[in-house]
Amino acid sequence: MEVSVMGSSQVNFGRNDLGCREAVNCSFTKNLVVNISSSLKNSKICVGQSVKLGGKCLSRFSLKASGCSQAEPVLSKNNRNPKQTDGVKLFVGLPLDAVSNTNTVNHARAIAAGLKALKLLGVDGIELPIWWGVVEKETMGKYNWTGYLALAEMIQKLGLKLHVSLCFHASEEAKIPLPEWVSRIGETDPSIFFKNGSGQSYKDCLSFAVTDVPVLDGKTPVEVYTEFCESFKATFSPFMGTTITGISIGLGPEGELCYPSRHNPSKMNNHRGAGEFQCYDKYMLSSLTQCAESNGNPLWGLGGPHDAPGYDQQPMTSNFFKENGGSWETSYGDFFLSWYSEQLISHGSQLLSLASETFHDVPISICGKVPLVHSWYRTRSHPSELTSGFYNTANRDGYVEVVEMFAKHSCQIILPGMDLSDNHQPKESLSSPELVLAQITSSCRKHGVEILGQNSLVANAANGLEQIKKNLSGVKEMSLFTYQRMGADFFSPEHFPAFTQFVRNLNQPELDSDDQPMKEEVRVASNHLQMQAA
Repeated sequence: MEVSVMGSSQVNFGRNDLGCREAVNCSFTKNLVVNISSSLKNSKICVGQSVKLGGKCLSRFSLKASGCSQAEPVLSKNNRNPKQTDGVKLFVGLPLDAVSNTNTVNHARAIAAGLKALKLLGVDGIELPIWWGVVEKETMGKYNWTGYLALAEMIQKLGLKLHVSLCFHASEEAKIPLPEWVSRIGETDPSIFFKNGSGQSYKDCLSFAVTDVPVLDGKTPVEVYTEFCESFKATFSPFMGTTITGISIGLGPEGELCYPSRHNPSKMNNHRGAGEFQCYDKYMLSSLTQCAESNGNPLWGLGGPHDAPGYDQQPMTSNFFKENGGSWETSYGDFFLSWYSEQLISHGSQLLSLASETFHDVPISICGKVPLVHSWYRTRSHPSELTSGFYNTANRDGYVEVVEMFAKHSCQIILPGMDLSDNHQPKESLSSPELVLAQITSSCRKHGVEILGQNSLVANAANGLEQIKKNLSGVKEMSLFTYQRMGADFFSPEHFPAFTQFVRNLNQPELDSDDQPMKEEVRVASNHLQMQAA
């Protein structure tokens, strides 16, 4: 399969001599060359060995232990069932922009070399973000999967598993917008996007109030997402259940089930504020008005809480979130917060339902991501969680209904922030990522929902790798952990050796010298990297 790559000749992923664009990301590739070779030479990975994560057995894998230059790692036959329960699988995410806006593969040779290094290191699989704005870019119903097919084939040839994230949001970081035709509709009807109390819109995903409203040229977002998933299923059918073992459905901003309450338009994100309620687009206000009238209090439907703070104001200085006697504890507060969270749950349920129904006949797992909203957790009102859509306070467990929704649709739940610890949070934020994780995990345990873990960002949390190890051994409901994500930071001298040691330390059995990776295999991978940097 040939795929054109921006700025260069074509790339043929069916051959070993992968081409790439000339303007390859230099820091990414050079960091690969410097670090992967030295790190892998010290990796203790044996032939046919069971790799351990926190004392749990990973699926077995083997390396072709021959002296030829074509030595390739392959999975053993007993790693075929995506729902097997013999331990926590370790995945690594590809860069957000692995496929460009023009549907070409970015950094092709660097990605290929990085994948091979991760395979040699003992990683089970790869997470691939697939963007709505890339695949269905120009016209509704017209799909282009070219770049993603190329990456899936590359991953398959290496014997790695693949978890796909279907992203129905835009990414400022990766510079990937929503589909052009959706943005054009938004220019005519800006209320398809979230809006805060100041009238500022968040245009990186659609408002939850339009999920089942025909605002997209006569179709509802649910219908459009369903057709997208059906096209994906048909296009990637050769990979389903073999290479592709899991799919996550995007549920909101950054792919997470939450309101974009923390996306401060002023860009002054800090630990002072708790975010703002996002309920002022006309569709959200219409829903609120109807709910208030049916409740017998029409004045409650005029808008969000008038006494809630702004983005950068300390929540405890406002009357709404005040610790004792705040509006959140009044009848009005309960009404509004219940309605606000119900909109979130309804949206999430519809998307998990469409994913479960679309992929019910293929042997893959379906999941969605719930953020770890931990700022201000050590208060009674939990303001950051409330603005994000989780009605969780000292008086109420707001995660039970979220987990029940995942259980209803037989879906797994992705929990990020596994690298965050309480000791490294600013004291003034009254934060506790560990307590939030424990609360959600407890609910998952009660309702039989499997957890897929993720970290926050590469090198973003002090002692993050140690905290991940702690959670891998402590969260018994976790079946898969995805480390986010490949890129220049991941392969930097400051990070990649530590990650290599992290994986090696999860390797519990003592190894004989004969069990070390073949030097020829490491040499081939190293030479391939050097050729890319040349």
